[in-house]
Amino acid sequence: MNLQVLLGFTQALALTMSVAFLTYVFLIVVPFLRHKPAPVGDPSLLEWHFLVPCRDEEAVIGDTIRYLRGTFPLAHVWIIDDDSDDRTASVVRAMRRNEGSADKHIHLVQRYRPYARTGKGDALNAAYRALRHWMGRHADPDRAVVVVVDADGRPAANCLTVCAAEHLFGDPRVGAVQIDVRMINAGRRQPGASRFKRWTGAYLVRMQDLEFRTAISAIQLSRGYTGTISMGGNGQFTRLSALDSIAGADGTPWRGSLLEDFELGVHLLTEGWKTGYSRDTHVDQEALYSLRRFLAQRTRWGQGTMQCARYVRRIWDSEHLTTLGAAEMMYYLSQPWMQLLGSLIYPIPFAMLAARTVGDPSAVWQWFTGGAWILFAVYGCFGLLPFLVWGPIYRSRCHPEAGFLRGIAYGFGYALYIYTFYITSWRAVSRLVRGRNGWAKTRRNTEVAAGVIALDA
Repeated sequence: MNLQVLLGFTQALALTMSVAFLTYVFLIVVPFLRHKPAPVGDPSLLEWHFLVPCRDEEAVIGDTIRYLRGTFPLAHVWIIDDDSDDRTASVVRAMRRNEGSADKHIHLVQRYRPYARTGKGDALNAAYRALRHWMGRHADPDRAVVVVVDADGRPAANCLTVCAAEHLFGDPRVGAVQIDVRMINAGRRQPGASRFKRWTGAYLVRMQDLEFRTAISAIQLSRGYTGTISMGGNGQFTRLSALDSIAGADGTPWRGSLLEDFELGVHLLTEGWKTGYSRDTHVDQEALYSLRRFLAQRTRWGQGTMQCARYVRRIWDSEHLTTLGAAEMMYYLSQPWMQLLGSLIYPIPFAMLAARTVGDPSAVWQWFTGGAWILFAVYGCFGLLPFLVWGPIYRSRCHPEAGFLRGIAYGFGYALYIYTFYITSWRAVSRLVRGRNGWAKTRRNTEVAAGVIALDA
């Protein structure tokens, strides 16, 4: 009897968590499906600076510079070489020489050990200080916009006109804008790999594209109602005067968390700036084929979210955030901890049922066929539905050439994909307990293993 009571309690608790999450998903799906493109603005009214952090990016940085200079000829490109072991800096210097004359829109910021390789935030801070020095004291920081782009990033050609719109940087109260993120290699299989690795790699890439273009995009749109739109690590646009307001005397607007993009958003929002989001434009980046590298990346993100728990008091006490906005940010910060709790609670009913079945299978069968199966069916549906729904939405909005059944398969694939976050949450908390808070670069698909440090998780 005690086992049945405990089983019922754990099922009820797990079901309550699932229903709450399903309700949350429904609330963010509606504005996502109802979204319509907004008017654009005049980018010539602003000054644009692309910041590209680099560590051993020789394989991709040349193409990135060519793309940025060719697509955005009036913008400045700042390459931050974080003491690369390869020829990253040499490639940048060569590209600055355009038929013998210097391209004054390409800038190289070099960092050297022991001060280099201490995190993406530190690299961006170095570029921020270099930019402020280059602009001089009489520059207008309200007109300057800093754009953070990965070394393999490709911002869409319309991103500046979209971000210059009246409701974004056309509004002087807006301090930062995040744009949609897409995976440029979605639908491509990894070259040179075995058939199994090509298939699993293509699946993993497709799920990353689905995650960013549907679930994450929907979350960002819903945050427009709470006033808590957060920043991403790629496609992040920030007004220079907003960075100035949080930089402090030492010139460090980025504060060193492993999730430096969310951390930046926290400081901007609590300082009183508005943040914006647009899915009318996007930035392309390359998704990871390797599950090992993917888990390392998501472990770093999860650990960074845990580190940002130190801002709970700052968020809750901020006079610039509404109660709903503070609650939304609390919910986000609780996600890795909720995943830890869920990984403990969700298996209990099944483990207890298995143990009881071994001891008295006939009684369990009678109990199950007597109506208990309904509870398990509801339990499973509420647990899967919040993830399954994104498959058909992704198919219809982002991959319409795929059939209806493919959309359903995407939904089941995404549910399986999400379960990896339970693994990364435990890895993240393990690193926190062991005091392993160092930042390490996630290897790109084009990189060779030799000489590249992967995240020690």
